[in-house]
Order: sequence, then C-alpha cells, then structure tokens
Amino acid sequence: MYYCRMQDVGKAKADVAAARVMQRVKGVTVTPHFCKIEEKDISFFKDFQIIVLGLDSLEARSYINSVVCGFVEYEEDGSPDLSTIKPLVDGGTEGFKGHARVIIPGITPCFHCSLWLFPPQITFPLCTLAETPRSPAHCIEFAHLIQWGQDRTGETFDADNPEHMKWIYDQALKRGEQFNISGITYSLTQGVVKNIVPAIASTNAIIAATCVLETLKIATMCSTGMDIYMQYTGTEGIYLRTVPHDKDPNCIICSPGVPLEVDKSITLQKFIDTLFKDRRFKLKLSKPSVSYHGNNLYMQAPPVLEEMTRPNLQEPLVRLMGGEKSDVLNINDRRLTGVLRVRVTFKDDAETIDMDTVGTH
Repeated sequence: MYYCRMQDVGKAKADVAAARVMQRVKGVTVTPHFCKIEEKDISFFKDFQIIVLGLDSLEARSYINSVVCGFVEYEEDGSPDLSTIKPLVDGGTEGFKGHARVIIPGITPCFHCSLWLFPPQITFPLCTLAETPRSPAHCIEFAHLIQWGQDRTGETFDADNPEHMKWIYDQALKRGEQFNISGITYSLTQGVVKNIVPAIASTNAIIAATCVLETLKIATMCSTGMDIYMQYTGTEGIYLRTVPHDKDPNCIICSPGVPLEVDKSITLQKFIDTLFKDRRFKLKLSKPSVSYHGNNLYMQAPPVLEEMTRPNLQEPLVRLMGGEKSDVLNINDRRLTGVLRVRVTFKDDAETIDMDTVGTH
C-alpha cells in the first residue's frame, strides 16, 4: 500500500502505482495501462495466468467475469478443461466495509452466479428532487439531473470538469437556502455526483492484503484457498468470515451449457428466434452467430460467410446437429464478451395412439 503524495495529484493511479512498486521492489517490471478495460482486446487478458480485480463498479466486474469465463473450454462430459482456466481474485471496499473473493471459472460460482446479492443502486424520485427536497443530496441531484439540462441546454455535463462541478455546487447551495437545508459542501457534491464513497486506509489495506495472500496461494499452492467469499465489516469490530456461495448450474456465463428444450421440427431460424424470446438471453443478443463442434451453422459476418451459411437457417436444427438428442451449441454475439453455451435438448415425439386398437387385446 502507498500513500498519495502531492506530486502524484492529477496523475493516473496506474502510472503512480507502477512507479512506486518498481521503486520498492527491485528487479520487478510493472507495465501500467491507463484506459478503460473494455478498450483492451480480449486476447490481452489471455496473456495472464491470474487476474486480480480492484474495480469500482458491477459493470466492470461483470465484463471481466464474462471474458474470463469465456476462455474456459469444456469436455464432452461437461467438466472444464483445467488448462483453460484463469482464476480471478476480486476485492472491493466501501467505507468501513470490504470483500474479497476467489473465482475459479467453471468450478466455483462466477460473479454472475451471485449478482442478485448486490443491493440496487440508490436513486431519488424526480418528484422528490423537484418538489420536496429533504436532504443535501436531494439539492445536489436536482442541480445535476434537472437544473443542468434546463439552464445549460445542449451542453454535456462532465463530472471531471472543475467548472461544471463548481456550477452544480453553487446551484445546490442556492436550492438548499431556498428549502432551509444545510450541510451542502463541495466535497459532498463531488461524492453525490460521482457516487464516491470515502476510502478508509485500514479497510483498503486489509482487503488488499487478503487479495495478495489468495493470489500467492493460487500461484504457489502453498495453502488451502479461501472458501469463495470473505466479508469484512469494520464498524462491527474486526470480523472476518468466509461464505461458500453456491454455483448456479444454469448460469448463462459460466455453465457448460444453459438448458433449452425445443421441438425436433425446429429450424435454425426458429431456434434463433426462440433465443430472442427467452428472457435469459434476449438482453444479451443482437445478431447471434451459431456454431456446433467448431462448425459454423450460421454466421452474421462477414457478408461472405453470412451468404454461405444462410441456407442452414431453413434446415431442421436436429439435422444440423447430426441427429444428437442433446448437445451444446455455441452462440457468439457482439453484445457478448465471451461465448454463450446453450445445451439444446430435443423433445421426444409424442406417442401416437391408434384409436382402432384402444380397448382391444
């Protein structure tokens, strides 16, 4: 852990951290990358054996989780190929609270398996902001979400622009005076607008140390690793406990195949239409391509491959899958960071009853 110095203010955290690590640990080379993780090609992450996360949003964590789970290849029996697994060690803090967790894609629950555990983000009803503000945050959000658009039409708000932030602060102060609400400060304005939670050095140190220790265990196999998830609640005393979360066998991100039962008569086109209608998949798909055991059944791009595979859209899916009763199809889409695996099972044909023989022996 290092403390920010005045000469570091305004610099990228990645650059400062890399320089300090190389200064303290001789012979180590750290390469900083100052950009959004989504800007990196997916192949970039393949070069790492272990990935340690210190991200500040659910969206970023979900993205990396999908990328790494997409690297996992599965055997015919549904077991993961261990050589394709890249462990994730994730840590996060929020004030006096923190967590650390270990994700072994294909074996332990992935981030998406327990996404429902995270509380929804706090939002304020617009009617409260506009009519009956009761707190400093209400005044700040009114200036941010409503007044900016009214007074500075067509101008995009930039939370990193000091002039923009000062304007929000000034307007929030005026609104606070109007409704007799005190406690509005510039730092609070930044915290509300940017959704910033104050960082507690001791919390960060505990979580960082836990992540480093778990990474060391994975790299050296020197000790038994954490049982999935560790929670730290500093306000309740020094309290550490691990929680063995359950893996979702039908997770759309890390399972060997999300189950989907279809009729034997279904064509490839109708199968794709079914994916769009299924609530599990529809928000993650825009133009899906479908492959089976390395063979392209239908490709959305490039145009030459789309034209070559287009006739398959009218073919029965069971025929394209070689008559298998149940097997896995791989779905690729520009909205997906990895591969969506769908285990297709064809329904048995209904038994035909010969009415002429009913009741006879």
